Amino acid sequence: MSASRAAFALGFVCAVSAFAQAPALPPEAPAPAIGDQRVLGVLPNHRTTEASHPFRKISFKEKMTIAFKDSTDTPVYPTAAMFAAVYQLENQNPSFGQGMAGYGKRFATAYADQVAGNMFAEGLIPSLTREDPRYFRLGEGSSKYRAWYAVTRIFVCRTDHNHNTFNIAEWGGNSAAVALSNAYYPDTRTARDNAQKLLIQCGVDALSNMMKEFWPDISRKLHKKR
Repeated sequence: MSASRAAFALGFVCAVSAFAQAPALPPEAPAPAIGDQRVLGVLPNHRTTEASHPFRKISFKEKMTIAFKDSTDTPVYPTAAMFAAVYQLENQNPSFGQGMAGYGKRFATAYADQVAGNMFAEGLIPSLTREDPRYFRLGEGSSKYRAWYAVTRIFVCRTDHNHNTFNIAEWGGNSAAVALSNAYYPDTRTARDNAQKLLIQCGVDALSNMMKEFWPDISRKLHKKR
């Protein structure tokens, strides 16, 4: 599959999913808001919080819960189905074949990609590196600054002690997920293929951060119009 089509497909799904992101519960709550707020009662919110709230460290269990919920919530399955359809049309990994058998393999591997990315980048790696996997939404300032802030969060994250650091979880977690995918993608195991997958995933995460940052503003404007 071409990089442009892969980026478009991933970006579209990420954008739709990010529309569900809303401010998390205040810091005095015992755990982050997980699945409590949804757009249209469907799309979930798991790991966005407000930068203006006093910082509260989250535990290993909370990080893993975020990753688990992101991997098992309802939208994950139609997302995997859409990816599988695109991969089928592009005949990605031709050794999978076509027909329902080929589609089934592509669906399973597309779902595995999402699970691996979530578990590594949101749960396991940030727990090992003591990073916070949440997106801390600014919610104020100029649009240009907020957009720049959102995009650069794939490079910068907070530690468990509320200090900024290089986002090892983003790049290390997605790299681990890409490396794992070589076990079930027989035709895309070259260094170029892996680099392309990594850059696409991190780019999609940057887009996701943008949507998390601005969706509450868009939502308020829509409600005012109504």
